[in-house]
Amino acid sequence: MLTLRQFAPLALASLLIAAAPSRQADTVVLVVRHAEKAGPSGDVPLSPAGEARARSLVGVGRDAGISAVLTTQFQRTRQTGAPLAESLGITPEVMDVRGGVAEHAKGIADAVRARHAGRTVLVVGHSNTVPAIVHALGGAKYPDICDDVYDDLFTVILAADGSARVVHGKYGAPSPSTTACPAMQ
Repeated sequence: MLTLRQFAPLALASLLIAAAPSRQADTVVLVVRHAEKAGPSGDVPLSPAGEARARSLVGVGRDAGISAVLTTQFQRTRQTGAPLAESLGITPEVMDVRGGVAEHAKGIADAVRARHAGRTVLVVGHSNTVPAIVHALGGAKYPDICDDVYDDLFTVILAADGSARVVHGKYGAPSPSTTACPAMQ
């Protein structure tokens, strides 16, 4: 069951899509950071809180009509997308992080446009790649996500003419509010 916190960004994105003149189907990309991880560095798995957040993506993704899941090679991104992919019976696409953040973000954006045009896709990234991916898809340039923030949900709506709109929402349990890193507050 979706909460208002989860439903509001999807409802707004749906309204934006419905209000747009329609020639070809828009491409909708939900971009999230991997869920909470079990350790501070390395290729670590999700923590129990991260596993719960990953499960909360199932309802969000089903309601959004996700047809593809893109992750990185790191287990925390794969584990974040896995519950949704399993519930939909789809195999996630692994996009290796290579050559730096900008190159990775461009590769994701190119893959979305080439292989998933007109569909709805979930992309699971990292604190520094999520803003770069949103920007590579045509959205605003956001700062990197703070280390203790995991609840951001960026919905990027790509119109057939190449224009993009972004709805920045939240999903799952709220991340703690801190003054130490106000970048995305």
